[in-house]
Amino acid sequence: MRAMLFDGTGPLLREVDLPDPEPGDGELMIHVHACGVCRTDLHVVDGELRHPKKPVIPGHEIVGTVAAHGRGVTGFAPGDRVGVPWLGHTCGHCRFCLRGRENLRDTPGFTGYTLDGGYAQCTVADARYCFHLPRQYSDVEAAPLLCAGLIGYRTLAMAGDAERIGIYGFGAAAHIVAQVARHQGRTVYAFTRPGDSQAQQFARRLGAAWAGGSDEPPPEALDAALLFAPVGALVPAALRAVTKGGTVVCGGIHMSDIPSFPYAWLWDERRILSVANLTRDDGAAFMAIAARYTLAIETKPYPLARANEALADLREGRLTGAAVLTLR
Repeated sequence: MRAMLFDGTGPLLREVDLPDPEPGDGELMIHVHACGVCRTDLHVVDGELRHPKKPVIPGHEIVGTVAAHGRGVTGFAPGDRVGVPWLGHTCGHCRFCLRGRENLRDTPGFTGYTLDGGYAQCTVADARYCFHLPRQYSDVEAAPLLCAGLIGYRTLAMAGDAERIGIYGFGAAAHIVAQVARHQGRTVYAFTRPGDSQAQQFARRLGAAWAGGSDEPPPEALDAALLFAPVGALVPAALRAVTKGGTVVCGGIHMSDIPSFPYAWLWDERRILSVANLTRDDGAAFMAIAARYTLAIETKPYPLARANEALADLREGRLTGAAVLTLR
């Protein structure tokens, strides 16, 4: 199979030929049709997530069809379309797993980071952590649902019943969660890089009541702010934008350092929360929402061999929506 490999020596992936993987017990062997390019992939190749498997095939927004499976697999058959997310394996018996918080396990398996992922023509995955996908989405459209959608959903859920939602960083995750929030009857305010009129127009097109730069205050106080941009300086800015009792939720796996700020900005029971990974329950809940609402997924396809170009476009902020590698 053809694959794009990260060997840990620099930010560029190498295109290589590798043997097709064989499924073990409980695993699916999947012919990959599409794989989303996520900011977490960028954190891996840029060395901001420091302990990847080396070498590793990145990619954790995988859409493909089951080609074969190992012993003990239930719920999937050859020919089924399947999605593979970031969370690839947990123990099932530690105190976090037993409390329904498998996302917090100390040593989980992560697709495209500690387990080989989807920047390849084939992959294997633990069937217990794979999802059936809503039929109305093409393979390219479905790929961003598997992380941008899932993490966005978990981030929004941590905002509780907040009605006025600010979203900082209007990229792949934000453009999906903004639509979910609107379907739920919430009001969305979008914060982009200062002066990024294209992203602001994109946000308004998806139903944002207001869109402006991250250096601007919203037109009214927010009940919650969701941060997808990995910029620690946005945390104090978001705290100043939320009302009493408001919540700031940091939805990324990596963020630059948060600068100091006066305690008065946190006072009045404002809260700062972080999102760590996802659970399989998140996946089931979000896929039901995606099936019900038919979300508009904005994508830019790239062939597998241009994975480095897709990562560079993401790094430099040249994308609206999500980059997706195509393999057929």
